[in-house]
Amino acid sequence: METIKILLDKCSGCGLCLKVCAYDALDLVDKKVYINERCTICGACVDVCKFDAIEIYRRSFKGQDVSAYSGICVYAEHRKNKLSSVVPEVIGAARELKKDLDKTISAILLGSGVKPLAEELISYGVDEVWMIDSLEIVDFAEDIQADLVARILMEKKPEIFLGGGTIIGRSLLPRVAAKILSGLTADCTELTIDTESKFLKQTRPAFGGNIMATILCQNHRPQMATVRHKVMKAAEKVGAGHNGKIVELHDIPIPHSKIEVLEFVEEQTETVNLAEADFIVSGGRGLKDPKNFDLIEKLSKAIGGAVGASRAAVDAGWIPYSHQVGQTGKTVNPTIYIACGISGAIQHLAGMKSSDIIVAINSDANAPIFDVAHYGIVGNLFEVVPELVKQITE
Repeated sequence: METIKILLDKCSGCGLCLKVCAYDALDLVDKKVYINERCTICGACVDVCKFDAIEIYRRSFKGQDVSAYSGICVYAEHRKNKLSSVVPEVIGAARELKKDLDKTISAILLGSGVKPLAEELISYGVDEVWMIDSLEIVDFAEDIQADLVARILMEKKPEIFLGGGTIIGRSLLPRVAAKILSGLTADCTELTIDTESKFLKQTRPAFGGNIMATILCQNHRPQMATVRHKVMKAAEKVGAGHNGKIVELHDIPIPHSKIEVLEFVEEQTETVNLAEADFIVSGGRGLKDPKNFDLIEKLSKAIGGAVGASRAAVDAGWIPYSHQVGQTGKTVNPTIYIACGISGAIQHLAGMKSSDIIVAINSDANAPIFDVAHYGIVGNLFEVVPELVKQITE
């Protein structure tokens, strides 16, 4: 996709390029410069070379026909023979887009022994599963998967490619975008189709959550986006009447990985995973003191939920970052979200406003949190929360 080359007949061995290389990626041997494996193709050496002895070759998307691309494709993230919980949400977003595009939905599935997952994808309404099932694809190695996904996309030519905004999705899709020379909008909270142009409208918070930016990819394909976990409505299974098919791709070679996975360590925590919790109680600046998070923990324990927090509480050092809900924290979609002493800044609302039921407890009747709350209690949280715990416990 992108290569760099030293033209040895032009190289004088002056060493200027070695001085500007920030990655120690150039070696001087017998008065000639050679590139080693540390090169990132940043181009700094090209800019300083007085003899035009260094050239970068980049494949260009320019001139390719975007009309040759059709359909919606999703990346089927999985681990331990189980689809990631974000996958049904990505498929749900794809099915909503299909209503306006009327195009097929495909999924890319890579791994070893993954055919049962392919059948599960079809049960969610996927029309075609493009699958590579090989013993050579074991634990997630982003270099192998990025290469395979890029090859599949260039061969199959979907017009839209979606993935989850997870640790894996945020690592994989940027690599793929760079390989196929397309753009990528990360952490989208809304995906729609423009009625006139039929472009994918990719909406995400920007400038710290102060505005919602809608981005179009007009000249490159596929249009790529990752979606925030727990933001999109998960697809429901469609039943036995749906006729999807599994397409095994045997002709794509599997490259050798340069990454070795030494060990996978499960997170050790006694708290409920916020992103998966059905009930969340969050505390904010209104708690006034870190010790008052005991109230939040008691209410959370009473309803069998998880403890969340606003950015203000985390920045103050009252509770670890892993509890933060909002634009710069976790996006959650619980059945019940109880906000205690949280004013409702737009950054916080971006992370929890899709909750089924929002209960707000705040002494300020004009707090923005009440604009999104289904139930509001205007009062002193130090009186309201203990009473709630008492009523629930009894």
